[in-house]
Amino acid sequence: MPGLTAYFGLLDICQPASGETVVVSGAAGAVGSVVCQIAKIKGCRVYTHFEDTDFAYGRTLAQTVGTAVIRLADADLLPFEFTDLADTVTRYVNQVQALLRRQQEETRERNREIEDGVFAAVADPRRPTFAPKVEAVPPALNFAPLENAASALTAGAERYKKALAAAAPRVSANPLVVQAVNARVIQSERQLLDPSGLVHRAWYRHLLYAPGFYTGCGVKTLPGVREAIEQKQYKDVHAEVLRAARAIEREAATIDVAAAELERVGSPSGSPR
Repeated sequence: MPGLTAYFGLLDICQPASGETVVVSGAAGAVGSVVCQIAKIKGCRVYTHFEDTDFAYGRTLAQTVGTAVIRLADADLLPFEFTDLADTVTRYVNQVQALLRRQQEETRERNREIEDGVFAAVADPRRPTFAPKVEAVPPALNFAPLENAASALTAGAERYKKALAAAAPRVSANPLVVQAVNARVIQSERQLLDPSGLVHRAWYRHLLYAPGFYTGCGVKTLPGVREAIEQKQYKDVHAEVLRAARAIEREAATIDVAAAELERVGSPSGSPR
């Protein structure tokens, strides 16, 4: 898809002629790097408006992704590991809680300044401005479903890690178990999707990680929860917390099932524990 975007965007829409200058502002990205290569083939002068002028970042990214693809293709058991994901989800949950606390503290402080007449005292009569109005302090919100889901994911990830370590010497000799675990692992990321999508952009269905509504390609983590807090739509936060928590719980359950399959191989008797 990046190659097609670069090809038709440059050749069909821009239609540069040999000798012309092509300016690529996002040359480090998947599309931009291909645009640079096509433009050079067409005999254009290419100006890349970014620091990675020798494409070291692009090469490193290609090598990293290529290595990952080779590992995935050659592995009997897909080399997935979930403890980092669990740690990341816990950090995301802590971040949205901190975001709410920060909003509460900032609102209280601004209200105090308004009541104490700080804005009136520093106002310049030559440049009249209006002091902000007193706002309601953001309400306390219940993040317990997210905390519980993150804890379940952490437990499931640790269980999978231990089961994988115990089963590693014997897993290749059990193709049916390998097939069952791979089927679960492949489905794990998809558990974080919601068919109804995100608010205002139903085409984004990932509840853990997605571009922000007002940030272009800039990422928002736990986007439904975070953006509801940022936009002060506090009445919508609980529903988004529950949606995200259910998605994380689905992920944890999928990992648990995969761990149980590995435990069949890792147990000394070779039977389920």
